[in-house]
Amino acid sequence: MTSATLPQRTLGASGIAVSALGFGCMSFSGVYGASDDDAAVALVHDAIGRGVTLFDTADMYGWGHNETLVGRALAGHRDKVVLATKFGQVQRPGGLNGVDGSPAHVQAACEASLERLGVEVIDLYYQHRVDPNVPIEDTVGAMARLVAQGKVRALGLSEARPDTIRRAHAIHPIAAVQTEYSLLYRAEAEETLRTTRELGIAFVAYSPLGRGLLTGAIPGELPEGDRRRVHPRFVGDNLGRNLALVETIAAIARRKGCTTGQLVLAWLLAQGPDIIPIPGTKKRERFIENLGALEVRLSPAEVAEITAAVPANAAAGTRYPEAQMASVYR
Repeated sequence: MTSATLPQRTLGASGIAVSALGFGCMSFSGVYGASDDDAAVALVHDAIGRGVTLFDTADMYGWGHNETLVGRALAGHRDKVVLATKFGQVQRPGGLNGVDGSPAHVQAACEASLERLGVEVIDLYYQHRVDPNVPIEDTVGAMARLVAQGKVRALGLSEARPDTIRRAHAIHPIAAVQTEYSLLYRAEAEETLRTTRELGIAFVAYSPLGRGLLTGAIPGELPEGDRRRVHPRFVGDNLGRNLALVETIAAIARRKGCTTGQLVLAWLLAQGPDIIPIPGTKKRERFIENLGALEVRLSPAEVAEITAAVPANAAAGTRYPEAQMASVYR
């Protein structure tokens, strides 16, 4: 396979270059309804062929299924990609997921991920959620040992507050911080960016399309098993208010001659060269549409217009259900 070349961005001071748009693989594991493994593998191969180099998974996506699938898809293509995965969330039967940032879990989780992925080294290893019961210094110290062992190349944090990022970075350089960031949900991301930019850390934006809201193509009835059915932003009056905001953006997209999804991805890319969005999808046509965002050029005036059209706190509904909000941004 001969890969195309896409614009590149760098994972902080690690020097690791990645495509300006990465690929979030979570949807391959039933989060947004049923998925087909063979189709997912084919889509990853297509993405590699079109120049995407950053692929993002986690041990809790399908509790091992996603890493196994991504490992299968990347077999024979390992030298063409930057592989990112995450650890830290643990199953608690009968309740919400727990978080384990203990040094022993860090080591064991990494070794299990390496086996599922079928690789010898993980390029970017994130703590998926910060453990409030374990000092971040202890967790990152254990992650640093993985680097020394040659099992990990660079370290990342997901959903970490600025103070947590500073403390972690003092122990070992953090290459990237991953937080939800989109036109609809950006207040915490923009607060975090002030710190990551000061420290020279890349910002990886997950859910850059607002879990599909910003595409303007949300079905009237989400399928059974789709996790969005319990997300406040998709429930009742919240959905209507959010879709009204999206229609404002859709009008700008029509004038610009691109899709709504392409416009908001282009807006995000225009926020700075340190930002790397990782939209995810199960559909080839949606993936190709997302990639088209790299061709959308926005003037400073257009960026300002889009920013003003959806104020930072205008979205209705929290980023996660109430019970899960306690585990993010800490």
